[in-house]
Amino acid sequence: MDDDGHPKRTGTFYTASAHIITTVVGSGVLSLPWAISQLGWIAGPMALISFSVITLFASTILADFYRFPDPVSGRRNYTYVDVVKVNLGGRYNKLSGIAQYGNLVGFTIGYIITSANSMVAIKRSYCFHKHGHSFGCHTPINPFIIIFGVIQVCLSQIPNIQELSMLSLLTTVMCCCHASIGLGLSIAKVAGGRPHVKTSLTGAFIDGDKSNTNNLWTTFTALGNLAFAYGFSDVLIEIQDTLGSSKPENRVMKQASLAGISISTLFYMSCGLLGYAAFGDKAPGNILAGFGFFEPFWLIDLANIFVVIHLTGAYQICGQPLFGFMESSTRHRWPNTGLVNHEYAINVPGYGVYRFTLFRMIWRTTYVMITTVIAMMFPFFNDIVGLIGALSFWPLTVYFPIKMRIEKEKIPIFSFKWVWMQTLSMCCLLTSIAATVGSVGGIVKFLQTFKLFKSMD
Repeated sequence: MDDDGHPKRTGTFYTASAHIITTVVGSGVLSLPWAISQLGWIAGPMALISFSVITLFASTILADFYRFPDPVSGRRNYTYVDVVKVNLGGRYNKLSGIAQYGNLVGFTIGYIITSANSMVAIKRSYCFHKHGHSFGCHTPINPFIIIFGVIQVCLSQIPNIQELSMLSLLTTVMCCCHASIGLGLSIAKVAGGRPHVKTSLTGAFIDGDKSNTNNLWTTFTALGNLAFAYGFSDVLIEIQDTLGSSKPENRVMKQASLAGISISTLFYMSCGLLGYAAFGDKAPGNILAGFGFFEPFWLIDLANIFVVIHLTGAYQICGQPLFGFMESSTRHRWPNTGLVNHEYAINVPGYGVYRFTLFRMIWRTTYVMITTVIAMMFPFFNDIVGLIGALSFWPLTVYFPIKMRIEKEKIPIFSFKWVWMQTLSMCCLLTSIAATVGSVGGIVKFLQTFKLFKSMD
């Protein structure tokens, strides 16, 4: 048992790094060429590196708040919300809870949409290969959303995030595989010549086929996509809570954050910039499912299979904090209710004794069903991704960590350190507002011609 009476934690630097890469390099990597195409050769890489540095800075702050008041020997906090509560108090606790859990809901919906798009792309790829690229190959997305939802109903019965270590390692490998295939295909396209591809220093903003308003919306949405690509702060504490205590958890988590974010940024820069070089201002919103590539069809299908496996695990990494929050809240509120607290045990071949409560089974199944239905209602990719990133980046990655750092260290108002940290927070707030406006504008435009639950390619 650990010092808090919980089962002994066995997580390491490697499992924490795998969790981070699984969460960070999610569906965001697939939209990076499109995002870079909207920003251009100058602003695109600068924005990508800026989000990377800001996320790493905030992660090092958060890692020191896992234990309170001392970062090495203090009492453990098990969730992001717990950290905010003990450092800032009740009002901030409620705001952080709304931001964190709302963001995690958004992530899980985004993963369903992206996985379904990849499954659709697999079927259409075979159709194009058989009938030619000019053939319609219309494939409805809703059946694939349902398939992914059924898979998640089963996986969501895994008790907690600590038991996802092997799944997380597998999804990290899958992530590296599909990102590498996308990177290799982009390199091959660039090397093979691209006479009709146009790129620019300022991106697609100068495209004469778009109105100024539409260019502005897509530029803001691109910023939201980049913010989404670095969204893992809201599960950092939960990941840190899996680490063994043989070494100080904050030190191991900082090392894992540096490794995970560095590897992710390397992938992002390679995939984003080479994808933009390959497709230019016409880069698809999803580099693997948007049919920027048609051949070799088997390799593209394999990459999309890797995407589905990767996001299957990513859904669980983001869903487990939600599951745990609801279950602990109900146990606290109804401690004597059998539905919530009585555990049943069954022997599962290859797993051992599996323990569950009826509430856990009902709640997790219901959650997956709700997110699946929402994904069927709004199955458009880039604007949803941009909106999730825009709404979550500032409060969770920047505002709360900086606020807690200032309060804990009693940094004097208008001192140099206070000014630059507040300036950083304000700049990120303005970026989030702009990205939110752009994403909402794109969604409104899409909804003008979209019908709920209507089958779409």
